[in-house]
Amino acid sequence: MKWSDITAIAEALFDKHPEVDPATVRFVDLHNWVVELDGFDDDRTRGGEKVLEAIQMAWIDEAR
Repeated sequence: MKWSDITAIAEALFDKHPEVDPATVRFVDLHNWVVELDGFDDDRTRGGEKVLEAIQMAWIDEAR
């Protein structure tokens, strides 16, 4: 997975952290959780605020 795989990342986070309300996750924690996902193989430093926000919004949609 790359940072650009927003939907796949959101689905993986939903599967890995089903008890978490994604709207309450801090970006620092979200960044760490993304780079720790199985199959994530992108540059750890490229996950900026806009990308994290997009991931968080996709995760919120997935959780509905």
